[in-house]
Amino acid sequence: MNRIIVLCLLLCAVACGEKEAFIKNVSSGAALGTTYNLVYLTADEPLDLQGQIDSVFQAVNRSLSTYLPDSDISKINRGDSTVVVDAMFREVFSMAKDVHRATKGYFDPTVGLLVNAWGFGPGERMKMDSAQVLALKSRVGFDMVSLTPEGLVKMEKPGMYLDFNAIAKGYAIDRLAKLMDSHYIDDYLLEVGGELVAKGENRIRHKLWVVGIDDPQMETTRQLKTTIRLKDKGLASSGNYRHFRVDEKTGAKYVHTIDPITGFTKNARTLGATIVANNCATADAYATAFMAMDLDEALILLTEDHELEAYLIYIDQNGEVVEFMTPGFKEMVVGP
Repeated sequence: MNRIIVLCLLLCAVACGEKEAFIKNVSSGAALGTTYNLVYLTADEPLDLQGQIDSVFQAVNRSLSTYLPDSDISKINRGDSTVVVDAMFREVFSMAKDVHRATKGYFDPTVGLLVNAWGFGPGERMKMDSAQVLALKSRVGFDMVSLTPEGLVKMEKPGMYLDFNAIAKGYAIDRLAKLMDSHYIDDYLLEVGGELVAKGENRIRHKLWVVGIDDPQMETTRQLKTTIRLKDKGLASSGNYRHFRVDEKTGAKYVHTIDPITGFTKNARTLGATIVANNCATADAYATAFMAMDLDEALILLTEDHELEAYLIYIDQNGEVVEFMTPGFKEMVVGP
């Protein structure tokens, strides 16, 4: 009798699986100073998570947004040493420390002081010269910032400035992924400002999620450089070409990447970096770091860290545009 029941249950499971219909739920809008597009699949009936999605963005902003004057990080940057940070802040702080160490300081959330001074952040732009850079650089260094067990941020020098924007967007996507997981959603593709997390597959089309990577050489228009299959991973990209200022007198370009080691804007050989990691926050942080690092150092790091997959576009010594892919990244490629 028990064998018959088990057999019936198995047959029912197979039959139900064959008839199971998936619903495409879509949420899109503006958040974190950019746009977002979230696709998540549910079985049989739609599921509206918009209210909870909005709550995730609001929570991230309250904790980590340098653009909101009443956020925790903004209060800390104004010198309020009594702010007890929340769990989100603690998690991002810890992840940032890990990437800071792994990149030998090239990922540095305190570089925001220089980012603002060069005119690429929410703070006041300054007239920059060697003396000014040196003065500001004395207050740059994530190794001079610590977090107490009670949740208080300690900075060794007054006037330091924390900016987690190079990891917070990826972290927000990871929080959205956790929201999907909490509702037992197994298949989704979440995108915020070009950063992505994919889980499962597109069961409506019966194939893996396919995402495009922009060509960093296109300064004013968008064009895909390649497309890849993404499953159970986070992806983030960073590039030099779209965010720059032009000196009115010399015509020189100042790219959006600031080298935390020298304090100056960096016109490096690397044009674009796309990183795939186990979560989007990690991918986001490393994509930023690789734009500031020397190319050789980035390649060495990739050979040592087997959890990262990367696609780098750079200019070689002959002035030619060259592509580098880790073996794992090559396996994801669908085509141009």
